[in-house]
Parts: sequence; structure tokens; C-alpha cells
Amino acid sequence: MSDAGVIIIGAGHGGGTAAALLRQYGWQGPIRLVGEEPLAPYQRPPLSKAWLKGEADEEALILKPESFYAEAGIELMMDARVAAIEPAAKAVRLATGERFPYDHLIIATGAKPRRLHIPGADLDGVLTLRSAADAEALKAHLGPGKRIAVVGGGYIGLEVAASARYLGAEATVIEKEARILARVACKTLSDFFTRYHQDHGVAFEVAADVTAFEGADGKVVGVRLGDGRLIACDVALVGIGAPPDDHLAAHAGLTCDGGIVVDLEARTADPSIFAIGDVTRRPMPLYGRMFRLESVANALEQARHAACALTGRPAPAPEVTWNWSDQYDLKYQFAGLPLDADDVLVRGDPDQAKFAVFHLKSGVIQAVEAVNAPAEFMGGRLLIGQRKPVDPARLADVSVSMKEVAA
Repeated sequence: MSDAGVIIIGAGHGGGTAAALLRQYGWQGPIRLVGEEPLAPYQRPPLSKAWLKGEADEEALILKPESFYAEAGIELMMDARVAAIEPAAKAVRLATGERFPYDHLIIATGAKPRRLHIPGADLDGVLTLRSAADAEALKAHLGPGKRIAVVGGGYIGLEVAASARYLGAEATVIEKEARILARVACKTLSDFFTRYHQDHGVAFEVAADVTAFEGADGKVVGVRLGDGRLIACDVALVGIGAPPDDHLAAHAGLTCDGGIVVDLEARTADPSIFAIGDVTRRPMPLYGRMFRLESVANALEQARHAACALTGRPAPAPEVTWNWSDQYDLKYQFAGLPLDADDVLVRGDPDQAKFAVFHLKSGVIQAVEAVNAPAEFMGGRLLIGQRKPVDPARLADVSVSMKEVAA
């Protein structure tokens, strides 16, 4: 083993976990963890919820104290931007011009918020949410008497709307599709969350085009819609998705196709380079295709695979992908992917805010979406992995436990 060791680009949840696992699994060489933010690796999901509501701070979000990295011999290089990957030289070049050699490289650059290229997009108060600094900037605009316009009716947008209402601000969600969550959830879930948010005072504009942000004295004061109406606001959050931050990989000649293409070990086309997390497009053997996942669970799973491959450990058992979203008193959990489903059934009662939607293919559960239904989520996730057909009638019957459904 040379003195170059492993360099990890991206000090988020996936990159920080990969560094810790490498040491835990016995990697003896140097490890450098390079991140653009000033903070040590931290959790991002609470940014749209606990951080905005003042229930979490930096100390609560960091994965491990900085002392851990020093004691583990992991070099933290924060506030550092990688300008280029040089595969032929097996080196990474920073924006400062410094170059660092590597034996192995792990790319964990995640995703970056998609921006709207329309008039007024550069006004003060037109924000995105990805980092702790973003969340802190947004929090300063929320409170009684404030108005927020959320452009995008996905998970982040809805979580921010819920947090805004908790803080006493007015919230309007603007979505270009005919329903919220159109890209990521079924219509039953969209209808449920629409009603639930409306009951908490959130207004919705669906099938609505945003044509401009209007400003006064350099600050946003409203969102102009395609029909000419103006949605007045004190702050506007753009939450319209986050494409993979794969430009370094693409410029280095790695295969990218809606994300860095990796195998089951999280290895790229270059055997010395791995990629993990939101930036990757990975195999999904359960569904027989490649897919890009955006979740903490996926980043952690791929961190384990990369760390095992680098240290010669057996590959961990395959996992069923899952994710979650907290809004008000709702715990929304989902597992699997609803690909190729030919049947959809609801178990429980949406009116009671306790139900699950199952997506099946020839009786095999492909995915489950659960609201305040942990037994359905856990049982569904287990059955997705087992690929065992179930009786749809028994699955829909809440008097039959999930354990009995799986029997």
C-alpha cells in the first residue's frame, strides 16, 4: 500500500460514513475527506424540519465530533473545492492548485438544487435548500406575519411548508404538475397530503407555470404565474429537484448517464474510483434495471459496499431501498420502487391518517408507501426483498396482521 491512500470527495452523510467504515473495517492507509462546506459531515434531512423549527443545531446534526476524525487518522479538508480529477495521474486537484495523489478515490458529491432560469431568479430571498447555510438563511425569513412561496410540490417543498406553518408563516406551494408529489408518489398519497396541508392552512397552486420572480429594491416580493397572477411573498424557496453533481466525474471521462454509473460494489468504469449516494446511477437487481436513488439509506448502503470492496470484506447483504418524510405529526415511510406494478391497493384509512399503499406485480409487492403505519412499512419492505407473492385480499384487510400476510 502506498502513502496515497483513499481520497473521498464530498463530506456529506455518505462520504463521512465511508471514511468511518474504512477505518472500522481495517483500512490502514491514509484517508482524506474533502468537503466544500465548513462543517464536518452532518445529517441533511433535518434541515427542512428540525433545523428550521429551531429544534436542532449544528451539534445535533453532525455525524461524529471532529475529534473522532483526528483520533481515527482521517484528515478532514473542509472549505475545500476539488477542481478536477486526474485519473491518468491518479490525483485530485483542488481549486487552490494543490494536487493530492490517491490509490483509490470515492466520489460522494451528492446532488445540487435545480435552479429556475427566469427573470428575477437572482433577487435576494429567492433561495434553495441543500446545506446548513441554506437552512439558516431560510429560517431568518420564517415566522408570524411572513409569507413563503414554495416553488415545487415535492418532499422538500412540503416539509418546508409544514415547518413554515409551525412557525406561524403563511405558505403557498406552487406545482407545475396537476398534483403535488407527481414524480415520487401515487395519486392517493398526493390527494392525502394536499388535504392534510390545506387543513393546516397551506394554499396550493397546481398546474401552474412560474414565469418570473418580482422584486422591489432588489428583494423578492412575489412569484408571477403564467396566467398573470402574482403570489405575494417575503421569501421564495425553489425546490424543483436536485440533479446529480457529476460534473467532476464527467470531465474525468467516467461514464455518466443521469448520474455516475456504478456496479454493485459502487465501483465506476475506472477500477480505482468508486462513487456513492445521490450522485450515482446504480444497479437495482430486484427490478432488473439501473436507477438513481436519492436517499440517506442508499448513500449508507453504497458506503458499506465501497468500504467492503476496498478492505476485502464480503459484500453486505442486498437492501431494499427506503426513505421517509416528516410533515406535521405524519411519518411517511416508503420502501421499494413502484416499477412495473399492475395492481395498487390501500390498506387502512386515509381519513384517519393511518394507511399504506401497496404496489404489486403479479402478487409480488414492488413498493409500499406508508403514513403513520410502521408495521405496514416494515412488513412491506421485508416482503419486497423476499419476492414472495401475497394474497391481495388479505393484504388489504387490516384485521389480518402483516405477519399473517407474510406467512
